[in-house]
Amino acid sequence: MKKEYYSIFACLFVSIILGLIYFTMMPQWTSDDEGLPTEFSTKRAFNQVETISKKPHYVGSKNHEVVTNYLVKELNKLGLQTSIQEGYTLSDWGNLVQSKNILARIKGSNNSKALLLLSHYDSAPHSYSPGASDAGSGVATILESVRAFLHNKSPHKNDIIILFSDAEELGLNGAALFVTQHPWAKEVGLVLNFEARGSSGPSYMLMETNKGNAGLVKEFAAAKATFPVSNSLMYSIYKMLPNDTDLTVFREQGNIQGYNFAFIDGHYNYHTAQDDINHLDKNTLAHQGSYLMPLLKYFSNADLNMTQASEDYVYFTIPYTFISYPFSWVLPMVVLALTLLIFLLFLGKAKRLLSFREIGKGFIPLLGSLITTGLITFFGWKALLIIYPQYNDLLNGFTYNGHAYIAAFVLLALAITLAFYNYFSAKKVTMNHYVAPLIIWIIINGIVAFALPGAGFLIIPVYFGLLLFAAFIITQKSRKILTLVFSVPALLLIAPFIQMFPIGLGLKVLFGSAVLTVLTFGILLPVFGPFAKKGIWSLVFFVLAIGFFAKAHSESGYEYGKAKSNSLLYIYNADTNQANWTTYDTNLDSWTKGYLGKNPKKATNLNDIPLFSKYNSGFTYAAKAPTKEIPKPSITFLEDRIVGNQRYVKIKISPNRNVNRYDIFANENMAIHNFKANGVSTLGQKNSLYQRKGRKILSYYVVGNAPLEMQFSVNSATVLDLELLESSFDLLTNPLFQITKRENWMMPTPFVLNDAVVIRQKIKPSPVVVANTLNPAVVNPVVKERVAIVKDSLKVE
Repeated sequence: MKKEYYSIFACLFVSIILGLIYFTMMPQWTSDDEGLPTEFSTKRAFNQVETISKKPHYVGSKNHEVVTNYLVKELNKLGLQTSIQEGYTLSDWGNLVQSKNILARIKGSNNSKALLLLSHYDSAPHSYSPGASDAGSGVATILESVRAFLHNKSPHKNDIIILFSDAEELGLNGAALFVTQHPWAKEVGLVLNFEARGSSGPSYMLMETNKGNAGLVKEFAAAKATFPVSNSLMYSIYKMLPNDTDLTVFREQGNIQGYNFAFIDGHYNYHTAQDDINHLDKNTLAHQGSYLMPLLKYFSNADLNMTQASEDYVYFTIPYTFISYPFSWVLPMVVLALTLLIFLLFLGKAKRLLSFREIGKGFIPLLGSLITTGLITFFGWKALLIIYPQYNDLLNGFTYNGHAYIAAFVLLALAITLAFYNYFSAKKVTMNHYVAPLIIWIIINGIVAFALPGAGFLIIPVYFGLLLFAAFIITQKSRKILTLVFSVPALLLIAPFIQMFPIGLGLKVLFGSAVLTVLTFGILLPVFGPFAKKGIWSLVFFVLAIGFFAKAHSESGYEYGKAKSNSLLYIYNADTNQANWTTYDTNLDSWTKGYLGKNPKKATNLNDIPLFSKYNSGFTYAAKAPTKEIPKPSITFLEDRIVGNQRYVKIKISPNRNVNRYDIFANENMAIHNFKANGVSTLGQKNSLYQRKGRKILSYYVVGNAPLEMQFSVNSATVLDLELLESSFDLLTNPLFQITKRENWMMPTPFVLNDAVVIRQKIKPSPVVVANTLNPAVVNPVVKERVAIVKDSLKVE
């Protein structure tokens, strides 16, 4: 191969490999035909999603009941007997709700443990999300897969339980209701949970287990999914983070393990009004089906006890293949790599191929590139947030033009790195300078072996680099074709993370992608080092980076389908008879300014009651609003007695208008004991003290305008300092207000209480009755409780 063409060929080869990696992660083509009834049909599943996601169907909404009835009918159409499980649960997040789970069961021929197929059917509240991806796609995947499974009359030993859980969006309450109160929960051996945190991209498999993952890894490999996308680095990070899927409840409350399948690209549509059928990628839906079909066939006949293990495995996927080995191999592989490198260094020195002086110089371009690229990307993104303040409107941290920024900063990283190597590294000393990235990568893997062993597979590209280094030492030549072939493992195992990290964690970690780009360049130095004109290639990548920055700029505005999120609340303080408009927005638009004015005041006084939000959003601006005749809730103290040094309280709060949510707060110094709400205690409560963070006692999501009843005890010397917020999600439709409709390039801000009419009010007790003696009748007065908390229509044989 001529020297002047090698660089072009190498870039083309790397581009083709990266393209193949991307296009083989998931199905890339789906038919518009329904296909054979024996197979999973993306068309049929897509039609199911379309029906489910016609309107928002959050818990307590009218359409929630419509979707519930539809799913029951669809299961009945499959010949399955369905049941409804209803009941209150109070999550450890402090969220109280009456959930309505939908269940069905397919009997197996020789059941020992049951396989449970899980997805939630409620959509996110507050933001008018239709819930197409999250998680209508999961429900549809299960319905279509079960349909094909039953049509094929597939023989199976294990029972198959179908659970469409409710209230996942509010605090995993439906899953908690099933795990803690349904008799079937004790029979479950494995869960397959289908979720979404975006609207497109590949679906990633993540395991949940309290013990080792070895059994889950081996059984997943045996099931032979067509497009597996997963790795143990994701598993290790996932275990370190506060997990929040229904499967987490199964693991924590029931010691039941399983697999999550979730897609995360298009994260800007997550929990928004844009989570609709038009934004759901059909190929992504097909990917979900490509998981469930083989896994349903395999696990319905497998011994589910085999998924239990105490040992952890490293695992990763390459196109169409799932590879694993024990954690116990990780450290020896690092030690062996270090030993091999030391041996090759001395051998190369003995053969006068290596110079320790040149090896030392090899750290200059590598470390220079790492530091420069990291700093430029870190501060560059912060500068972009100043230049484009609208990027702060999307709370999830990934902008509509986020992919363009990933490409721009990766290309800029390559340009900087090539510039450094052009100046500090000549072609003839490439293999001397290759020692630096090998050492850096071995150090990284040494740290990984102790701190994050799930990333142990990152040593594999190092071994291929060592083989190239050994070939050079032995033959005293660099073979270009061999170099390109041995670059493939690094591209397969490392390159996907460059895009995955900012998609999953937000563009604030772009600097991590840039640094990883430089490290990947380092391990591929035998590929790029021989480039005859690195300076020109640096300029080419720089120009390409500028092109993607320009593309991002052209896409930095808002339009229909890529909407700006905004928020507005009406808060009436019943104690002061004053009202305010308020918002969470930092960048006001024409719609919010119509109520807050052009120069609104800071909303400091409204943030004394911290409403929960995923991203800790507080009110930013406020303006006085006209008072309206809004019916206040009725507050009744059913019990308020002092016995000894304890005060026993039972409060009933009844709405006098259609409401959706109550938030109850108390002074942080109030130690609350024996707390119950609507007859239930906190899940997993270990002692009488009610555990809470800050002032919040609970958030109650109302179904059917049912009242809230709270009972608890406090020290008699404690001042009862309680406050409530009563919210209805009807600001835009309430006849008391004439709210202008948002423009089509706007949408409600997700993850916060929004578009709500809120009443703020102190909970004031009547005079307390004091009992001088410890009378059981006083301590436990006879108060008629509400009807049974849990209702289950299923007859268990």
